[in-house]
Amino acid sequence: MNLRRIQPEATNKPIKIANLFKNSNKKMNKFLSDDLNKLSDDKLVILRANIETELNRRGISFKVGEVGEKLVISFFNSKPGLPNLLQAPTGAKNVDALSREGDRYSIKTFMKAKKTGTVYPDEKDRDRQLFEYLVVVKLDTNYQLYAIYRYSWEEFVRIRAWDKRMNAWYLPLSKKNLNMAAIIFNKDML
Repeated sequence: MNLRRIQPEATNKPIKIANLFKNSNKKMNKFLSDDLNKLSDDKLVILRANIETELNRRGISFKVGEVGEKLVISFFNSKPGLPNLLQAPTGAKNVDALSREGDRYSIKTFMKAKKTGTVYPDEKDRDRQLFEYLVVVKLDTNYQLYAIYRYSWEEFVRIRAWDKRMNAWYLPLSKKNLNMAAIIFNKDML
C-alpha cells in the first residue's frame, strides 16, 4: 500500500482542458463532436492538418507537454493543501513552474509513452540539483487529466536513467517507478 497518496477529496473534480479556455462552451463542443463523427477518416486527417496550420499561424501551441503544464498549474492552484504555482518564464531550463515558496517544478507530460521527456543536466556539474520537484502528468487520449505524480529531487535521482543519444536524464514510466511517487491525483481513485 502506498502511504504517500495525496488524493483530493472525491468531491473535487479534475480540471478539464475545456475549463482552461475562456470561450469554451458545452453547446459548441457537442455541435463539433456530432459533426466530427460524420467525417470520413481522410477528411478528418485533412481537417486536423488545417487546424494545426491555423494554430501555428496564430502562434497557438497545442503540444501534450504544454497542455499538461497548464492542467497541473490549474489543478495545484485549485486545491487547498497544494502549493500555488506560477508558470516559469519562457526559456527557463528544466523548470516549468514556481511555487510561492520558491520551489522549482519540472513538469513532464505523457499519454502512452514509456518514459518522460528529457531533463538536461548542468553542463559543468552533471549531478547539480535542477529543481525541487518533478511532476509527471498522465493525460488520457481526450487530453483530460488522468494522474499526477510528484517526485522530490532525491527520488528522481534514485530512479532516473541516462539517455545516451540525448545526453540527458529521463524517468522510466514503469509501474514500480510511478508507485514510488506521491500520487497527487489519480482518476481511478475517485
